[in-house]
Amino acid sequence: MSTTLPQGQVLVHLDIARALEQIGDEEALRGMLPMLQEMLERDLPLIGQRLADQDVRGANPLLHSLKGCLPIFCTPALCEQMAAVEQMSKTGNGPEVGEAFAALSPKLQLLQQEVALYMAQH
Repeated sequence: MSTTLPQGQVLVHLDIARALEQIGDEEALRGMLPMLQEMLERDLPLIGQRLADQDVRGANPLLHSLKGCLPIFCTPALCEQMAAVEQMSKTGNGPEVGEAFAALSPKLQLLQQEVALYMAQH
């Protein structure tokens, strides 16, 4: 389910209704979204670099942290894809996990943009 912001932008991956259900209120959500934003800004490049270096073991804890955080804020489809990539990082080889993350990464980058947009408008 997508959310439309006051200026008409549509949120594809950030699920505000779901987040409010789990967090409780708008003020708490505004307090937690910067943590998600910081995690995405910090960890996405690190994951990409570690997978480019074939360091799946080093990428796994970062993928695991994201997997744990996303269900609070995101659509089920994004959470499922994130969980699949994180699970693959436990047993998969570097190229396989790298390809899976490469397919997921644009969605996580869009999520990062959506979080920034939402925070700017609220």
